[in-house]
Amino acid sequence: MMRNRARRPRGRRSGRAVALPIAAVVAAAGIAAGSWALFFQSSGEKTEAVTISCPDVANLLTNVPVAARQAVDMSVASLNEQLNNAVAQLDQARAAGAQNSNDVLLTDLERQRRQSLGAMSAAITQAAGQPPSLEKMAPCEFKRQAVDNSGQSVSALAGRNGKRNRNGNGDGDAADSGLSRRDFADITKVEPNVENPRQQRNASVGSFVSECGRNENQHFNSDNVIVAPGVSNGAHHMHDYVGNLSTDANSDLDSLKASGTTCADGDRSAHYWPVLRLLDGSRERDAAAPGGGRDKNVGKILTPASVTLSYKGNAVGKVTPMPQDMRLITGDAKAFTNGQKDARASWSCTGFENRELKTKYPVCPPGSQVVRSLKFPDCWDGRNLDSANHRTHVAFSNGKNTCKKGFQAIPQLTQRLTYDVPPNSFFAIDSFPEQRHQPVTDHGDFINVMNPGQAKRAADCINFGQQCKG
Repeated sequence: MMRNRARRPRGRRSGRAVALPIAAVVAAAGIAAGSWALFFQSSGEKTEAVTISCPDVANLLTNVPVAARQAVDMSVASLNEQLNNAVAQLDQARAAGAQNSNDVLLTDLERQRRQSLGAMSAAITQAAGQPPSLEKMAPCEFKRQAVDNSGQSVSALAGRNGKRNRNGNGDGDAADSGLSRRDFADITKVEPNVENPRQQRNASVGSFVSECGRNENQHFNSDNVIVAPGVSNGAHHMHDYVGNLSTDANSDLDSLKASGTTCADGDRSAHYWPVLRLLDGSRERDAAAPGGGRDKNVGKILTPASVTLSYKGNAVGKVTPMPQDMRLITGDAKAFTNGQKDARASWSCTGFENRELKTKYPVCPPGSQVVRSLKFPDCWDGRNLDSANHRTHVAFSNGKNTCKKGFQAIPQLTQRLTYDVPPNSFFAIDSFPEQRHQPVTDHGDFINVMNPGQAKRAADCINFGQQCKG
């Protein structure tokens, strides 16, 4: 069932919180360009996709006193809502042809952000912390990307199958997503680029696979309990969940431990990632809901053909069992505006997984499935289960699989998803509105709720070279 409930926080932190692609991936997919009714009048004209880029305050705050985190999280949620509203106003103005009258929009957004940043600074100060210089994070700017509309812009119109809503438009897919042919690549033309570290003498070469299904029970919501605890629709995009049956904005360790699970061995861990949608003009159940159509995420939600949750070892030495309630994120949901420093997710196709894409969606040959791989940090500071920006308590090992000083190796989780995307069809992940569904913004989340015995068994399998399933 689709779930997107607004509930009161349980006293825990409260926090931060398509358009048909391109008429030509068209050439690669073999679709006639004439079957698309593009928003732009001339197929040869060039235009630009525009979004708003603001400093990602939540990612930059690495040292927030625990006593201030609830207030900081609420302020971050306000910043996200302000930005989303501004992007909606920007798109409305551009649709009306007022493309050069948006300076007032940025001025108003900066004013709102200063209020939220002021509240954040006050909370940190009151908690005996030294507030960072937040004033400089208030201004935002337009981010522009040229779009070649020669048959391949995703901006526009009704679905290829002619499905329309009662307003006569393709169910929200006519919104300017900002995608273009540059966002897709023929996987057969990508050079092999995957390299694995050489195994050393003391390597932990085993693996542990947790079998938790494909979200057949349709557990969806647009919350994110890790980065936006207590905030309904804190992600502003829909998440797919497997494992724990109760995960939402108000979950905590106690509620997760008390819940059921889809995992075969009773592991109650929570796994989630943005849904992938088929952009065919169809009307999904969340077409008018927060996280769905109201946040410019439209189209048919695809159930993965397979979900593999695997934990692997370290090429240099043994791994330490992952502690219960450890919270991990991978990738950056705002990498389109933040830059690619934290972009970790990759895209590929079955039969071609020695080649990966980060900034483009793959166009797969007939009979090949789309693959998403979400690899998580594999080094831990040995003390903290989470951190203010949800990154600094863990790290990725270097190219030789070595952890930096003060960190120890833990099992590396990879969430591998495959999809049967119909031939001649287009797709995109859900995203924050300003991120324009860019593939580089793909990301995954994980809360470890394995009990100590389960965590030890997984680590033992890995350390002793066994191939185990949960």
